[in-house]
Amino acid sequence: MFYSSSAQWLFLTCLPKFGRSRWRAMLAVFPDLTDLLAKNSATLRAHGLHAETVAGILAWQQQDESNTFVNGVRQILLDCKRHDIGIVCWPHSDYPEVLRHIHDAPLVLYTLGDSSLLGHEQIGIIGSRNATPAGLDHARRFAAELSNRKLLVTSGLALGVDGAAHAGALDAGYATIAVVGCGLDRTYPNQHRRLGQRVVEKGLMVSEYPPGTPARAAHFPQRNRIISGLSRGILVVEAGLKSGSLITARMALEQGREVFAIPGSIHSPVARGCHYLIKQGARLVDTIDDILEELGASWLLPADCAAPNPAGALDSREIAVFEALGYDPQSTDTLCLATGLPADQLVQSLLLLELEGLVSSAPGGFQKIA
Repeated sequence: MFYSSSAQWLFLTCLPKFGRSRWRAMLAVFPDLTDLLAKNSATLRAHGLHAETVAGILAWQQQDESNTFVNGVRQILLDCKRHDIGIVCWPHSDYPEVLRHIHDAPLVLYTLGDSSLLGHEQIGIIGSRNATPAGLDHARRFAAELSNRKLLVTSGLALGVDGAAHAGALDAGYATIAVVGCGLDRTYPNQHRRLGQRVVEKGLMVSEYPPGTPARAAHFPQRNRIISGLSRGILVVEAGLKSGSLITARMALEQGREVFAIPGSIHSPVARGCHYLIKQGARLVDTIDDILEELGASWLLPADCAAPNPAGALDSREIAVFEALGYDPQSTDTLCLATGLPADQLVQSLLLLELEGLVSSAPGGFQKIA
């Protein structure tokens, strides 16, 4: 067990004083980083490794299970076997090449589901945990359409936009990838337990944290760099000015990824982050083609899958009401004045539009669904 390739790479992640900057430096000297584990103490010290790192490697060579780090690897391997968790190490064929090239890539990924999906073209969808109904609808619709264009949707399984994006892909019959900030033997948030099961059944759940690791605040920015690192671009659906989504967008730019943002109402606090990103150069998105055009993609729907005209099944009264609506809520009194319709006819038209999925009720009245 201890001499397997997975065990060796796991041990490297457990070594004390062997963080990302150190192992990156060693990778330039030892293309197969596990070669370090066979070197003597003089060689290890000559390469500038910390005394605690050297002591850990020597304990590994002796298979000293009383050593905290050696025993830690044993426990991780047992837990992974118990929970059917896969281990994708740096040299593994399933380790995604795009992730390998970010400056702080993880040495090991833990997986539940189909790890071959890691190599697929991906688009990250992220946004507010306190999303509006319209934002949740945007996440679901864009996730379904992007999946249909052969882009695999990746997100973080959080409440709000993340969960809606995963559900949108799954409900449309496609796989999705969830990158989480805890061990894969846990579900966070607990409200997404069933959604997490669906992700594993149809797609893939990924973490850089071993089984037993609880969700901690510091893990989520780390998780976010993996979401952006796996993706060709990041779509921000809704975000406040202090949202973690803006941190992810910054990471995406640093990694050379495209950033897209959906605009919203100027009165909505969860639209301000998207507007900020657009001012900073993110691509404004109101249709899926905006994303595909920016990516230089050739993902086109077959002719028989073209989206129908949503107004095609409506009569002139419903069309007039639809055209009078905006993307901010409008009261029925305002709509009566704008359309010239009496209240009873207006309400009937709004009900029909709602049944067609074109309009939603909201505090303050009714609004279009993009």
